Amino acid sequence: MPYTRLSFRGLLAPAIAAALDPTAYCETPVYNPDLCPNMIAAQAKLVYHLNKYYNEKCQARKAAIAKTIREVCKVVSDVLKEVEVQEPRFISSLNEMDNRYEGLEVISPTEFEVVLYLNQMGVFNFVDDGSLPGCAVLKLSDGRKRSMSLWVEFITASGYLSARKIRSRFQTLVAQAVDKCSYRDVVKMVADTSEVKLRIRDRYVVQITPAFKCTGIWPRSAAHWPLPHIPWPGPNRVAEVKAEGFNLLSKECHSLAGKQSSAESDAWVLQFAEAENRLQMGGCRKKCLSILKTLRDRHLELPGQPLNNYHMKTLVSYECEKHPRESDWDESCLGDRLNGILLQLISCLQCRRCPHYFLPNLDLFQGKPHSALENAAKQTWRLAREILTNPKSLEKL
Repeated sequence: MPYTRLSFRGLLAPAIAAALDPTAYCETPVYNPDLCPNMIAAQAKLVYHLNKYYNEKCQARKAAIAKTIREVCKVVSDVLKEVEVQEPRFISSLNEMDNRYEGLEVISPTEFEVVLYLNQMGVFNFVDDGSLPGCAVLKLSDGRKRSMSLWVEFITASGYLSARKIRSRFQTLVAQAVDKCSYRDVVKMVADTSEVKLRIRDRYVVQITPAFKCTGIWPRSAAHWPLPHIPWPGPNRVAEVKAEGFNLLSKECHSLAGKQSSAESDAWVLQFAEAENRLQMGGCRKKCLSILKTLRDRHLELPGQPLNNYHMKTLVSYECEKHPRESDWDESCLGDRLNGILLQLISCLQCRRCPHYFLPNLDLFQGKPHSALENAAKQTWRLAREILTNPKSLEKL
């Protein structure tokens, strides 16, 4: 059964039930608002400690990651220059603008993804019929000859531009570039994967993903967004987000694991990084996400890797829908928003489902071990209870 926004919200019920049932994850009763005669004072106390946590722990995390990014990007840029010498169609798009690198995503403090934007997608049609959850294919436009494409040798007999073939060629080029680049002593390819991953100084892993940027169009599988009965994010922001578009990535898609059809193996993964970033501007949204990422890095980096920063980013988007007014994201509401997201996260982990924000048929927990999700639910519960009952505990978290 396809996920819907309504069913996703229904996932909150078990977490609320757990909050009312002290035996669910803890031996002692959970904090009860009715016991606090001054809820405003309690809220203010929580916000104070969250801001202190943000200024001390989150900012330190950001500074450390920024330093790592500069170090990592020097190596990646050098490798990509060597790739470009061998194959001019793979031109590095890793450029620094306003102290950030376009196309770079932080997966964790030691894991990064660099999106390498390719040129000339024009002779292909974007086909997104919902048969490949989270993916789409690029098919040669009717009447267009293969020879008109810059990527002629990667077009299949059926007329699809193969993400797998482009990735395979790129992997070969990167392997050769690693041997020639000036950082060859500190960088090596990660084996046993079809994706292009570099291990740098035995500390960091960077995935480099070929991609096409699709602006001015919007995928059919995300056509339900925004929901008509939800006032957020408003028509102007919706227009901005849809104009921003999305990316098509050449990477392994977990939702297609075990599929054998050629169209599926040649499919491209849909990604909405810039659209999501644009949606989460304003109010305390980014601060809330930063706190969630820091808590995850410090306390929810667990065996089986059930949770990553993208799960946190997704839940912030859902929280924006549930609390659509800008006043709901005032600094004074930071504690409420954080608690709401942690409760929703517990619920998702218990139900073993976390729908993608734009593509609700895609489950972000697919392939995660059930035992890892259950363990993450218990750890998140302990974390949420600690923050809710004793805001001062953030000093040690």
